[in-house]
Amino acid sequence: MVAIYAILLFLLMIIPHELGHFMVAKAVGVQVNEFAVGMGPVIWHKQRGETQYSLRLLPIGGFCAMEGENEESDNPRAFNNKSAISKIAVLVAGAAMNVITAWIILVILAFSIGTASTEIDAVNPGSPAEQAGMVSGDKLISIDGSKIKDWNQAVTAIQKSGGDIEITVDRGGKSEQFIVAPKMEDGQKLIGIHSKLTRSPGKAVTSGTVATYRMEKSMMVAFKGLITGGISVKEVAGPVGMVSMVGQTSKLGVAYVASLVALVSLNLAIINLLPLPALDGGRIIFVIIRKLTGKMISDRTEGIVHAVGMVALLMLAVLVTINDVVRLI
Repeated sequence: MVAIYAILLFLLMIIPHELGHFMVAKAVGVQVNEFAVGMGPVIWHKQRGETQYSLRLLPIGGFCAMEGENEESDNPRAFNNKSAISKIAVLVAGAAMNVITAWIILVILAFSIGTASTEIDAVNPGSPAEQAGMVSGDKLISIDGSKIKDWNQAVTAIQKSGGDIEITVDRGGKSEQFIVAPKMEDGQKLIGIHSKLTRSPGKAVTSGTVATYRMEKSMMVAFKGLITGGISVKEVAGPVGMVSMVGQTSKLGVAYVASLVALVSLNLAIINLLPLPALDGGRIIFVIIRKLTGKMISDRTEGIVHAVGMVALLMLAVLVTINDVVRLI
């Protein structure tokens, strides 16, 4: 089962990314020579028009091979002969699809699990909330005078409280006030109430969107920590590390694996837009520079820079993989 989850992780990382490149390349008129699922030897292929669609032996990724992507080509439909705007659109599309994939996963999760509402589903026996008189079915209106529109606001308000808090609820259409004294448990202020989960497409979309934003924001903070030295490079995981995480996460259930896939997909989007040679971000920088400088940089020169960058990235991948193995041992 872990192997299946790991394969799905790699496929859901790479295939949407390459599909993004493929769809936008076709839309702007770039000739796509091959769209492959998997890597290594071809085990199945079908030619449709100018594009060969293939299935390859190793289910660890895929690629979208465009004419003139890494070399000079006289073909007017080659990538290297397209406008700067078209090139950037094709390059950004991969990361955009990774973000969309993560968003779809998180929206589906929000709908399947349910979204926390402001209605109280249960009150822990003997908890501060029960002692104050709160009961199941109460709907939160405000905490210490601040309007409560969602459960996250309620949690934040309780955590920021300096002592006793005043909670106003709707009980059967009537407003009721309670003074509750939160207690500390595991470093958090708790009053012992649980939200009633609701399933609604609209709320799932909102919840999934917020979750996507927060996940991306937290990863940007992590990348900043790597650059400034606040986070050790030893904490970075490679393919082996990801498989290990899949193994650990799979024990918790499908929902946790899906969350990991969303996290890794967003991570891939950010990494691919970094301004480094061989990455989409590096290619975008070259497109902009070449647009501003004319023919000062040839396709061949750019290809060499990206090739060197790819070698450097592969060496980094090897080092990260060694780090993963050492950490596992």
